[in-house]
Amino acid sequence: MDFNKIFKENRDNVKNIIKLITKEENDDLEQEVYIKVLKNSDKYQERGAFKTWISTIAKNVSRDYLKSSSYKTAVNSTSDENIVNSISDKTVSPELKLVKSDRQRMITKAINSLKPKLKEVIIMTEFDGLSYEDCAKKLNCPIGTIKSRIYNAKQELAEQLKDLL
Repeated sequence: MDFNKIFKENRDNVKNIIKLITKEENDDLEQEVYIKVLKNSDKYQERGAFKTWISTIAKNVSRDYLKSSSYKTAVNSTSDENIVNSISDKTVSPELKLVKSDRQRMITKAINSLKPKLKEVIIMTEFDGLSYEDCAKKLNCPIGTIKSRIYNAKQELAEQLKDLL
């Protein structure tokens, strides 16, 4: 069994299953899935698709995690900081609204003033939530180019918005 091939062919599927069940990305659970695959590879019987077998392991690992005491403790912990952060001031003063809208307007203006290629990558990565890899695929260019454009865009934005920072 070639582990690299297994990993490459099933990585997205395993990540998606874990995120679907646990509502979070969890690299530790993903690693646990692959450890179980390796440990139990001799038990795999070729009655069904290999991908289905790995998916079942990912589902079981995710469900076990949700049942675990460490997960329940993390979810049920109510530290003072969490309580304070969960309480929000429902009354926002007009001054605060004005300041926020001015800041938003300045940020939007700064982004719109970027060169088109820089603006494009900032929007894709910061607002659309695309990874650098996904952005590179979508724009059909090397990941180094994406990183360079993001760096340059952030430099220009920092210069334009230095009064806000």
